[in-house]
Amino acid sequence: MAVIIDGDQLTDSEMQKIANWTHLSETTFICSPTNPEADYRLRIFTPHEELPFAGHPTVGSARVALNNGIKPAHEGYLVQDCGKGLVKIYIDGDQLSFALPTPKITSVTDELNEQVAKALGLSNTSKVTLTEMVDVGAIWLTMGLKSAQDVLSLDPQDEQLVKLLPTGTTGVTVFAPQESADSDFEVRSFAPVEGVHEDPVCGSGNGAVAALIKSHHLLNKQKYIAHQGQKMGRNGIINVNLNGNNPILVGGQAVECITGQLRHS
Repeated sequence: MAVIIDGDQLTDSEMQKIANWTHLSETTFICSPTNPEADYRLRIFTPHEELPFAGHPTVGSARVALNNGIKPAHEGYLVQDCGKGLVKIYIDGDQLSFALPTPKITSVTDELNEQVAKALGLSNTSKVTLTEMVDVGAIWLTMGLKSAQDVLSLDPQDEQLVKLLPTGTTGVTVFAPQESADSDFEVRSFAPVEGVHEDPVCGSGNGAVAALIKSHHLLNKQKYIAHQGQKMGRNGIINVNLNGNNPILVGGQAVECITGQLRHS
């Protein structure tokens, strides 16, 4: 992802053109807050459109904000102003964790479940354990599979998914238990509707997964680790705290890899 500082200087159209030019899963713009409770306002764009919220951009942009002199008004956490409202981002050393916006979970028809499974490369739904639509600001058709190998073996057909997904859906996030000493779940996120074949690490997708794990009591502990990005040569590590009756916390570490200046005309 890319983070642009001084977003106040850009129009909506210019932001979208820059996001299309970078052609990353998300490009964000740090702006002055419109809410006095917030430390900054964040605009989040895919190559195709603006999103009200996204997880990975929230964590990455918070790291850039801290690295570039934004001081939290509250001890221990930042407050981000975005299309989904105010989002708290807790600071624990190098770890940043956002409070997931309240999830809205709706059912998926058997027909859509079967069609999406086939578009992902599954011959049938025998390996599917759970499918629901989860809205956390970004809307993910979220599908559970029986094993991590099932997740890693997927070969999604972008054109089919674009035709199948209901209007407004960000994409498909798939997860399964991971029998590993350092990970509890394997996750993959596909968003061809947004011009993104696969997201190497997806905070909102993992938030959708966490919402299902919590609502369906799929885990007997409050904290877990998910891995994502293996098929893309990445090693994304996502820390999740189901957090009892409080908002789910999703977090990890973000590192600035490239810095520079962007000129636009």
